[in-house]
Amino acid sequence: MGRDVIIVPSKRLFLHSSFLNLVPGTRVITYEYPFNERIRTLLRLEDLLQKNTHFRDSDDPLHHHVALLALFETVEVAGRADLKVDLVQEIERQRQILMSFRDNPDISEDALREALKEIEQSSANLLAMSGRFGQHLRDNEWLMSIRSRANIPGGACEFDLPSYHYWLNRDPQTRRRDLESWVKPLSPIHEGLSIVLRLLRSSGRAEAQVARAGAFAMPMTGSTAQMIRIRVARAEAAVPEISGNKYALNIRFMLPETQTRPRPLERDLPFELTFCGL
Repeated sequence: MGRDVIIVPSKRLFLHSSFLNLVPGTRVITYEYPFNERIRTLLRLEDLLQKNTHFRDSDDPLHHHVALLALFETVEVAGRADLKVDLVQEIERQRQILMSFRDNPDISEDALREALKEIEQSSANLLAMSGRFGQHLRDNEWLMSIRSRANIPGGACEFDLPSYHYWLNRDPQTRRRDLESWVKPLSPIHEGLSIVLRLLRSSGRAEAQVARAGAFAMPMTGSTAQMIRIRVARAEAAVPEISGNKYALNIRFMLPETQTRPRPLERDLPFELTFCGL
């Protein structure tokens, strides 16, 4: 199936007409490392919301328990008062950038129109949100009683929360409907962070690198990167340990030991490195 592509040379930005990320290759593992707290928060929220969706789609009551715990963690992580403001400002900045490429013969008008439509809809949904993030959950005393017990190891057993035990034994459709109603008010944040992370991930170009004797270092002077992405072949038994700041990036690949202390890789390792920045 064909697809239109927007190519913005100055930003190295690649957008599909469906406004979707490139699907990672099935034979590589991608590691992402954010350079600031804002991107770190968005990545954590994305991970939690993906877990909520995955386990919510199941019929298993234990999976629905995990989905609810992920929802509680989402509210905790998103407790920053300026999260919505950050997303609105970033989405508006990206809208202005894309608007500047209208009537450009090198740009797919259909893909540009689709991207702008999604951005503008997301911005409107974010602006329509009122109150504190997740306040509808905090106002639900039953949910908060579960949350307080779930913070205690083993605290959500049936003898601690009999009403929750009853809920877990209801039919899957009822539980799923409840879970969907609790997460739906958070959807504008989910849509907004998905757009920002999609743009961030597509802003860089992967470059082939080699970690000599398992180590790689490079200066970061003048870099505006907000995140790096590292892709390693699945067949390679190597896990990157990453440290970075505005001065330097250091990557040390380790052997993925699960029984003993991890040991440094001592051979050359090829990998892909992408610097991402909006």
